[in-house]
Amino acid sequence: MTSQTIASVLIHVSDVAQALQWYQRAFPQAVACRLDEFDFDYLRIGTIDLEIVPADEKVASGAAGSIVYWQVEDFDQAVAHMLSIGGVLYRGPLNIQDGLRMCQIRDPWGNCIGLRG
Repeated sequence: MTSQTIASVLIHVSDVAQALQWYQRAFPQAVACRLDEFDFDYLRIGTIDLEIVPADEKVASGAAGSIVYWQVEDFDQAVAHMLSIGGVLYRGPLNIQDGLRMCQIRDPWGNCIGLRG
């Protein structure tokens, strides 16, 4: 393996169109992108593709397994923003190393978004 850069994060939901809109509000810096040949819309945040995909019998939506943590400049502001658009505080906030804090917010489909700052 030559590269260790995260390329994309997949988020499984029951309503892709609604989730794309919600995540665009959650991450206002995200750029909406489309792959016409695959009829696929996604969001790009910096160099990472946030791919909202249908939940199915193999991967359901909800809190389980790995959580992606997003580095934020103003932790309290980021938490307040997520809560204001319908996110629900799931775990934390916790104080961690170097004076940082972290928490998990659940999206409307039960998936966890980690915030760290």
